[in-house]
Amino acid sequence: MSWRSSFRCSKFRHVFGKPSNKEHSYDGVPITRGVHDNHYCSANPCFIAVVTECEGGGAFLVLPLHHTGRVDPQHPRVCGHRGRVLDVKWNPFNDHCIASCSEDGTVKIWDVPVCGVQQNLTTARKTLIGHSRRVGLIEWHPIAENLLLSSAYDYKVLLWDVSQAGSVLRCPVRVVLSPVHHRYPSDALLLSVSFNSDGSRLAVTSKDRRVRVLDPRTGKILQVSRSISHRASKVLFIGGLKMLLSTGSSIWNHRQIVLWDPDDLSEPLYEEVLDGSAGVLFPFYDPDTHMLYLAGKGDGNIRYYELSTEKPYISFLTEYRSLLPQKGLGVMPKRGLDVSACEVFRFYRLISIKDLVEPLSMIVPRKESGIFQADLYPMTAGNQASMTAQEWLSGINRSPVLMSLKPGIGVSNPYPETPAEKMDPERTENNMDFMEEAFLEEQLSYQDAKYPRKVSDLSGWQPDETLLTNFFMPHCCEPAEKPPPNTENELLQAFYRQQDEIRGLRDKLNEKDVRISQLELDIRNTRNNLRATF
Repeated sequence: MSWRSSFRCSKFRHVFGKPSNKEHSYDGVPITRGVHDNHYCSANPCFIAVVTECEGGGAFLVLPLHHTGRVDPQHPRVCGHRGRVLDVKWNPFNDHCIASCSEDGTVKIWDVPVCGVQQNLTTARKTLIGHSRRVGLIEWHPIAENLLLSSAYDYKVLLWDVSQAGSVLRCPVRVVLSPVHHRYPSDALLLSVSFNSDGSRLAVTSKDRRVRVLDPRTGKILQVSRSISHRASKVLFIGGLKMLLSTGSSIWNHRQIVLWDPDDLSEPLYEEVLDGSAGVLFPFYDPDTHMLYLAGKGDGNIRYYELSTEKPYISFLTEYRSLLPQKGLGVMPKRGLDVSACEVFRFYRLISIKDLVEPLSMIVPRKESGIFQADLYPMTAGNQASMTAQEWLSGINRSPVLMSLKPGIGVSNPYPETPAEKMDPERTENNMDFMEEAFLEEQLSYQDAKYPRKVSDLSGWQPDETLLTNFFMPHCCEPAEKPPPNTENELLQAFYRQQDEIRGLRDKLNEKDVRISQLELDIRNTRNNLRATF
């Protein structure tokens, strides 16, 4: 009988979670109180988007990644939805494009300026109107450009091409799932969706707690799980290992994870019961390191696993623990990680009890820091699409375009450069980079337009009528430029404040009327005196 050691050698055995301090977190963010099982957060190398609590509609914050610390309560928001925002997702091929879905039954595509949102953004570039009830899930296609999947509570799953002409789109390019003869089966109400690495297959979990594999081009159901001992809530394709992972609960209401063969869902490959908690388990997978992260909604811990193609397929590594529970989590793409610090994954934990968004970095300890570790960062999926939407819809399958994370090496940018990227380096002062200079210029121009100088300070310059109007009425548009109030008391305070401003403006107008009357009287007297003299 051969002896086999229970110790498993792995370079990720000592991975640890490093939370950011309060100065490098986002403090004072009014995180939404919605109960939908979504992340409510999305991140990319430029911005972080967080769904916020808002009265009279739906809104979310878009903050530059370096905008850490205390967030201004009156910070401008993206607030064009009429109902609560349920999900936000950044376009994987455009860091300045984000999609949002809401309880008002619409999906909107927003263009974020290079320097962030400087005033309330209420006009979307595209509005997708195809659902009759609230839209709960959206997902961008992993390799095809401008393809967006949406799932709503009207039992419809639609695929949109957001590059089509027009600001309002009513016709999707594909109807993946739809009610038949006004029947609303539970298998059409989706709880989770996941594309495989090339986007040719779609894994979903439905209200009936089963796992299904679909063809997203035709909507044909290829596989359905038959296990009665597992009630799935979230599903995830394991890229590179040809496996499918689902999280859910057992018949005893214990949380568990299950691995499947996507080509045969009749029997699971692996099952493991974790604990008896009630929060939904969110799975996150890193195909470059083959590491799996499990984070529960309402939990303060995150478990790490390493996956392989050999039995038992999954090996527990360690666990990050915190006393603060998370409501949702955002994930930074691999191209936004700090490779000099051996960071292999980064979460953004939404801590609603503290109004805090806390970055959490997963670090692999190495003796030599500051050196690129090639074994930790292989070629990974970049920010360039492999094909257009029409090519994918015609049946073509391609692998993702890979890029290197080594500094100075990457893939070419498929999008035209913005004016901020074309600025002359000689214009920078004190070695200020382009993003900071563009941010400063936009702030100054916004302040100059909002608060113009007094006429008396501009000697030798004749003001035009528009500037005089802005001078005498500097706050006429102030309530529209502030984000919506969060509570009823703030709404009443804003109303009374606006009434005071209107009363003050009326007093100013009355004073100007008196001055004008006095000037007219002086002109009339002067004219009479001149006539009497000549």
